[in-house]
Amino acid sequence: MPVADFTTYCRMLDRAAENRFAYPAINVTSLTTANAVLKGLAESRCDGIIQISTGGAAFASGTAVKDMALGAISIAEHVHRAAARYPIYVALHTDHCQADKLDAYVLPLVEETERRRAAGLPNLFSSHMFDGSALPLRENLEIAAKLLQRFKSSELILEIEAGVVGGEEDGIRAEASAKLYTTPEDTLEVARRLNEIGGRYLLAATFGNVHGVYKPGSVKLKPSILKDCQDAVIGRYGAAARFHLVFHGGSGSELHEIREALDYGVVKMNIDTDTQYAFTRPIAGHMFTHYNGVLRVDGEVGDKKAYDPRTYLALAETAMAGRVKRAVAELRGEGTTLFKE
Repeated sequence: MPVADFTTYCRMLDRAAENRFAYPAINVTSLTTANAVLKGLAESRCDGIIQISTGGAAFASGTAVKDMALGAISIAEHVHRAAARYPIYVALHTDHCQADKLDAYVLPLVEETERRRAAGLPNLFSSHMFDGSALPLRENLEIAAKLLQRFKSSELILEIEAGVVGGEEDGIRAEASAKLYTTPEDTLEVARRLNEIGGRYLLAATFGNVHGVYKPGSVKLKPSILKDCQDAVIGRYGAAARFHLVFHGGSGSELHEIREALDYGVVKMNIDTDTQYAFTRPIAGHMFTHYNGVLRVDGEVGDKKAYDPRTYLALAETAMAGRVKRAVAELRGEGTTLFKE
């Protein structure tokens, strides 16, 4: 199916919240990694989210260009074409974009969607994240409110973050003193500032999340924080104000912690570190196994089939798709696609 339109994307998110499952949101950096996500989702019969970070987008434009907007547009246009061959819906999203990169990344993509809509074409992206977590909450929400107002007119969904995800991703590092836990007071302020605008938004509330590579059990999460935040906003504004939450920094999380977070309203879980490894592992295995083939050792010619990138990238795509399928299962998403309903 084509990339999910606004109505379909909203149905996806609402259905996930009602049934306590979540969509894997997988970061991609190339056509091959995007294809891996589509493959894994389709084989799981689950809709999902393909997302592109600022660094991933810059890489996708080529090392000589490093244009974030260009790279994101290139991948998105491919997904629009390729997704039509799969029996699922997929949303397109841009990951962490801090305030100093809005003008170079998110806003040019919003402008591209606005041009497409004026020409009668579907949105390029489905949603965008503004990461104002490094700012005071008031300033964070001032920028978010302006973005949500603009997004509303183009049927775009906004994702914001209150609190800070620890660790580092794409060069964005949280300080050791960062506020790693969102409070009920924070979320009440989010609801107060944004709900009156009327657009759709997702909230990345933090509960000890850390970006990076960790062994299972190393990351100490407190999913109960999400329940406290939901209870506060429902108590103040009613059940309709319940947040659609996003889980960042999930590497190293225990399955029971993931499932508990789903019970408290997480509908989207970002996955990057684990799928990066899944993609790279078979490439490393191929290189070690076919050492004499991928290298022209001692003046020999090597084995063209061994060093043809299609050989090992096909292995990488399949392995990454497998990790996507595992994510779907962990998030209770198997067989939940809206396709042909």
